[in-house]
Amino acid sequence: MHHASSNLNAWLAILAVVLASSAGDVLLSRAMKQIGDLGRLRAERGLSFLILLIIRNRYFLLGVCCMALAFYSLLFGLSWNDVSLIGPAAASLTFVANAVAAKIFLHERVDRRRWGAALLVAAGVVLMAL
Repeated sequence: MHHASSNLNAWLAILAVVLASSAGDVLLSRAMKQIGDLGRLRAERGLSFLILLIIRNRYFLLGVCCMALAFYSLLFGLSWNDVSLIGPAAASLTFVANAVAAKIFLHERVDRRRWGAALLVAAGVVLMAL
């Protein structure tokens, strides 16, 4: 019974990593698109202005919080199961979730090659889970 509970906890941690990491990636991407060209802004207005602009952006702050949640979820997952499961499953499923999130929330064009890669990654995770 302990093994089944540990496995369930591991998969719940992986799910938390995937959701929080993907949300963080989408929020940080949206923040950086709002802010614009960092190099140009730094050259025109200075580094302190740029830092203030970034840390005052709500999407940036929410994205950082999501990434922190993903990190701590990863730590919990590693405490419940082997890195050989947690690491690849979290990373590969995050790749799949990022493709979906980019399409839905950022309205990015995700080509067939990326969708094919995402399907292969998902198939690999299924094989790992068996």
